[in-house]
Amino acid sequence: MRDCDVIVVGGGPAGAACAARLVAAGRDAVVLDRAEFPRLKLCAGWITPEVLADLGMNPGDYPHRFNTFSEIVAHVKGLTFKLRDPQHSIRRFEFDAWLLARSGAEVVVHRVRDIAREGGAYVVDGAFRAPYLVGAGGTRCPVYRTLFRAVNPKAKSLQAATMEHEFPYQWHDPRCHLWFLEKGLPGYGWYVPKADGYLNIGVGGMAEQLKRRGTDIKHYWRVLLARLSTRGLLRSPGQLAPKGYSYYLRGDVSTVRMDNAYIAGDAAGLATRDLCEGIGPAVRSGQRVAESILNGSPYRLDDIHAYSSSHPLVRRALEYLFVARSERAVHRRP
Repeated sequence: MRDCDVIVVGGGPAGAACAARLVAAGRDAVVLDRAEFPRLKLCAGWITPEVLADLGMNPGDYPHRFNTFSEIVAHVKGLTFKLRDPQHSIRRFEFDAWLLARSGAEVVVHRVRDIAREGGAYVVDGAFRAPYLVGAGGTRCPVYRTLFRAVNPKAKSLQAATMEHEFPYQWHDPRCHLWFLEKGLPGYGWYVPKADGYLNIGVGGMAEQLKRRGTDIKHYWRVLLARLSTRGLLRSPGQLAPKGYSYYLRGDVSTVRMDNAYIAGDAAGLATRDLCEGIGPAVRSGQRVAESILNGSPYRLDDIHAYSSSHPLVRRALEYLFVARSERAVHRRP
């Protein structure tokens, strides 16, 4: 039996950020993840300046691919808006492995199957024991599934379906492009250039709205490819093999701690309600878990922003299109 102070399930940004704070304070934290890092992670890899600040991250010291685009081009029903708001992109398989290694925590490749409470401690698979347990294992986190799902179910209206692909590509337009509501998509498509000749393209939409319309995300992937080709952003890329996944936008996060068990990041469903961005909320919530464990402070996520955009009108418009319409689709479902 491996005894420690804190078991962190999940080695992504939420788990790594939590473990880093704990280790820095002298706590023995063990991170369990079913994958060996570096590992493939589907994600546009868009990170905000706030993420850099929260992590105390200096881009000049980051040893992997890091790109900054000073302009975001938003396309909405034939109209184009240029937003001068510097943002950054990374490759997740590099970024996550770097964050986890930087945390200094012990990392064990282990698929969590059973969680039990014994004598005031949490026991995972009869092999790991600690008085504190952190669920940072993403949408399908076993800590959420075992301890939180019954009291804090995620709303189907907040589920986003996504399809994307990242590949070597010598892009010529260094700007990030976003296409909103393309051909009725209840979401948006993206073109995110990355350093050293890599590109991430993808499309995401609200699952319930797609279901009600009798279509799926694969259809909008084809729409995105056509749009990129028409604009000259994608030229003979070869055979693409996109993959899909789903996650949840920010909903009710009132039950994120039970006794000494916590959930953070996508396990708590923290992606923003306008741009569906999850890395920032994951990092900040993981750090908040560590602060609660170290200082005995309440673990609350009220002040972790539910929005990515700094423009109130953009926030309200996108929340209405993504969330309000999805809630109506759920209520109308036969």
